[in-house]
Amino acid sequence: MEFPVASSPHLRGGNDIQRVMGQVLLALLPGVAALWWYFGWGVIINLGLAIFTAVFWEWVVMRLRGRDPRPVIGDLSGILTACLLAVALPPTLPWWQTMMGTAFAILVAKQLFGGLGYNPFNPAMAGYALLLISFPADMTRWLEPSVISGHSLGFTEAWNAIFSGIAPSSQGWDAVTGATPLDHMRTELSREHLISEIRQSPAWGDFGGRGWEWVANWFLLGGLFLIWRKIISWRIPVAMLAALALVAGIFWVIDPDIHPSPAFHLFSGAAIFGAFFIATDPVTASTTPRGQLIYGALIGVLVYIIRTWGGYPDAVAFSVLLMNMAAPTIDHYTQPRVFGERETQDE
Repeated sequence: MEFPVASSPHLRGGNDIQRVMGQVLLALLPGVAALWWYFGWGVIINLGLAIFTAVFWEWVVMRLRGRDPRPVIGDLSGILTACLLAVALPPTLPWWQTMMGTAFAILVAKQLFGGLGYNPFNPAMAGYALLLISFPADMTRWLEPSVISGHSLGFTEAWNAIFSGIAPSSQGWDAVTGATPLDHMRTELSREHLISEIRQSPAWGDFGGRGWEWVANWFLLGGLFLIWRKIISWRIPVAMLAALALVAGIFWVIDPDIHPSPAFHLFSGAAIFGAFFIATDPVTASTTPRGQLIYGALIGVLVYIIRTWGGYPDAVAFSVLLMNMAAPTIDHYTQPRVFGERETQDE
């Protein structure tokens, strides 16, 4: 009796694309909840806009290619891209800018190259970079965290701000928005203020801005969950954060009055979020063990360089995109030695 035999592989791993993407989405929840708590309902509205835009354009592209869009939408990769971009955006960003950045991420950074697995750049960070370069004023207009302002933006206020441009306060946008901790530190240092003076502000917590450091802590929790579930390797986030802390520590020891501490750099911006959720993208990151350490460390170094001497206070997006270009070269020169290779060459 003959039995039908399916083509290889005959043994399958426990993870597929949908399962992996779903677990990354699950790991995002603590950080998203913290953002909602400190910055209000605009975070949730941004997520809804980005997810809708991503699903719509993936459906359109698949239809134009004559393919069934359900498997592509169902693998959750486009939805994850939308969520990663949305949580990086200010909670009162105009609706059309959120949709524009998401459309660019899906259409240009992902589908133009052939879809999942073929894109050379991280789609979420490509969309973020487009918005930051095109609309720098809107992209740096963050609300004050609720622990400082004493008020969390309600759903109606956030809706009006996003879709109508109406400021949540009758006194205008200046009354409810402020610089991020990284931007504030950069501005005050340019005015020749010392860090000890800058930190006297009630907006500062233990390491960085009040509220911001706790958002980073909750993204850290999600990142540790991904490592525990073996969704990502520890090498890239550890190398990135260690390199950032090391370089920041060297300059901080040299002159702590004008160089922020390593803890400030780790917990005041998108370093934690970027290390675990952005730099570890399996498509655009390095894949060899040694290459992942080099790739992560170089991102950390670039983050510090751009933050300190570049034109943008937070540099995770640009650092990741630059290293996306270098990832194939890093992998080429860090291939692990094949078992038996030396013996074959000796013969």
